[in-house]
Amino acid sequence: MRLRRLGAHGPSVSAIGLGCMGMSGTYGPADDAESVRTVHAALDAGITLLDTGDFYGMGHNELLLREALRGGRRDAATLSVKFGAQRGPDGAWLGFDGRPAAVKTALAYSLQRLGTDHVDIYRPARLDPAVPIEDTIGAIAELVDAGYVRHIGLSEVGPATLRRAAAVHPIADLQIEYSLLFRGIEEQILPTCRELGVGITAYGVLSRGLLSGRWRADQALPANDMRGHTSRFQGDNLAHNLALVEALRTIAARLGCTVPQLATAWVAARGDDVVPLVGARRVDRIPEATGAAELDLDDETLAAIDAAVPADAAAGDRYPAGRTPELI
Repeated sequence: MRLRRLGAHGPSVSAIGLGCMGMSGTYGPADDAESVRTVHAALDAGITLLDTGDFYGMGHNELLLREALRGGRRDAATLSVKFGAQRGPDGAWLGFDGRPAAVKTALAYSLQRLGTDHVDIYRPARLDPAVPIEDTIGAIAELVDAGYVRHIGLSEVGPATLRRAAAVHPIADLQIEYSLLFRGIEEQILPTCRELGVGITAYGVLSRGLLSGRWRADQALPANDMRGHTSRFQGDNLAHNLALVEALRTIAARLGCTVPQLATAWVAARGDDVVPLVGARRVDRIPEATGAAELDLDDETLAAIDAAVPADAAAGDRYPAGRTPELI
């Protein structure tokens, strides 16, 4: 597995990472035993970056990783943890809490659930509009000084917040959605990250399954699957987006790879400072993911992909109504 460094200040990690959110119910039921086997398969294949959040399944995801990292596997993993999202017992989203005391409390609980004495990258899941980002990053910096955190990251913020945060402490990476169906970071956010030496950890590279090459127009979704409430997966929008996938399938067939490998490799080709996260939750998806890391796209292929799926080609929003983060 090739390695990439997360920005000028972050750790070296595998060229692709494993996003663990789907193992905790966001996309419907998942099998814990299979999820643990998937983490093991990823680590065995050289995927070192594991991304989680304390609110994924209200702690379930961290407990799952604790189980998966037993037996000395913790040392092989770079743990990236998001915090701050507030949820009710019914799973409802209640906002975000970036107060310094909340930051330190959240980490204390995460360390206990993960069964570790430190996390490698710690990041607020979103911007708390009621708390200056300087206060939130300052609190994490104190945790760095104390040895509980190795690096600081951010998630779903814009250039102004990036600059303010980096003025307090070096930022390893910005975790943000980046895919063929969402290229909104290219105009301002990506250049700002490169100016500041901040890497990109790209989630949603398969657009929550749309670019999996396996999505069907008549696909049934369980009630707790967020995609059932997202306009990108509904009606004419879905038909339009699946037509884009078919255009990609033609290119993938010419290269002898799959659509998800092509989509993931396209994100990786945006620069050595970009690390795609693949949301596999079954063992049989890991070889496909590692194959994407080995796929080098030449200029002719990149041009063909851009022609098949131009910027802003996707129809529909990337989040359910009212949940799209504002990139400040």
